[in-house]
Amino acid sequence: MRILGVDPGLTRCGLGVIEFSGGRRVKLIDVSVARSKAELPPQQRLLLIYNKLVETMCLMRPDAVAVERVFAKDNVLSVTSTAQVAGLAMLCAAQRSLPVALYSPTEVKAAVCGNGRAEKSQVQLMVQRILKMDAPAKPADAADSLAIAICHAWKGVLLGRETSRAQHGGANMLPRAEGPDLTPAQKMWARAQRENACRGAVRRHSR
Repeated sequence: MRILGVDPGLTRCGLGVIEFSGGRRVKLIDVSVARSKAELPPQQRLLLIYNKLVETMCLMRPDAVAVERVFAKDNVLSVTSTAQVAGLAMLCAAQRSLPVALYSPTEVKAAVCGNGRAEKSQVQLMVQRILKMDAPAKPADAADSLAIAICHAWKGVLLGRETSRAQHGGANMLPRAEGPDLTPAQKMWARAQRENACRGAVRRHSR
């Protein structure tokens, strides 16, 4: 299965896609960072991040989305904007009927490094080793997004950890394209619906 990991942030939002083939076998598919400039109005910054999330989900076609859980810290403004971006990631997943899982930074570090208090540099190094990359993913947001995806592959998938999934679509939602309960015809129809929606989204966002 293909997993999109999201490290939410308004200035930089890490987006890492891996392929999981069972056990602890994972492979790098794509990694990028959605960016927005601080001088822009908040709504425009969120729109830039949203557009990048839509583009990534349409092009990469993940089967699941894993997002870092936001915790309150001293900087309330930073927490608020990070939570807004996390909400966008969950919204984009819901629009495509994709399962969503949330993980705390400690859970991610423990899964990838074996230490819930690992430093950023340790996470980058372990992600590089696990995915057999030539160099560490940079910036740290990129490495974190891959670590979140790996955490879901190694923990969430095996435990069936999904916080939301639409069965056959609903209001403003795309139909599910995979599952043992779907017939080949249902799967074909659902994939066609998703492709049409993605083409429409790309056209709208390119205007």
